[in-house]
Amino acid sequence: MIELDILHIRILFALAMLGTATIIDIRSREISDFLWIVFGGISVVLLFFEPNIIESAFGVGFSLIVAPLVLILWRFGLFGGADALGLIVLSALAPMATLTGSVVSPFSIVVNSALLSVSPMIFNFIRNSILVARKEDIFQDFDETTSKKIFAMFLGYRSKNPKYSFSLETQVGKKKRLNIALHHSDTAEYCTTPDTWVTPGLPFMIFILGGFIIQLFFGDVVLRLIGLT
Repeated sequence: MIELDILHIRILFALAMLGTATIIDIRSREISDFLWIVFGGISVVLLFFEPNIIESAFGVGFSLIVAPLVLILWRFGLFGGADALGLIVLSALAPMATLTGSVVSPFSIVVNSALLSVSPMIFNFIRNSILVARKEDIFQDFDETTSKKIFAMFLGYRSKNPKYSFSLETQVGKKKRLNIALHHSDTAEYCTTPDTWVTPGLPFMIFILGGFIIQLFFGDVVLRLIGLT
């Protein structure tokens, strides 16, 4: 009963941390390290309320094997430094937490979050396909291959007034070309040019929160689909 209570406390703190981080990220796209320091400290304090401190410490240590992976993903620009720190602190605050009884791994939240992050691409493609069906020339003035245009339809859209988005355009002479190179979320500048093809700079923290909630009530999506849980 004590373990269950502590599990619930850990989950509540984790949801509070991710919820706060998500709201801040949506509003300002910048999260203070102070948030991670506070909840990192809470994760240490909670160890002393565990029935078996040594066993719990080993559990946290095992969960933290995700740290090198998220730091590598951050270095490659797949998400921001705040996202990496958030995942690391989450691994210590609520290590492999789930309410399903199914097997989860230290990488389950990353996997769930990555799968969720694909959903905007589907929305982009549907949105662009509707515009094409209406005979709108969404690639006006572009000199580009059909395959690259289709790829761009998944990545972004043409925005009249971009905000918190990265440009997918580059100028080559008098023609526009699509630039689908990876944008590092910590260093790339947001596009402010009107009527530009952009890819939305959605806060990955949204998907981390969603991935954690999925882990709580469903488990690891991939492990469940392949029948390992």
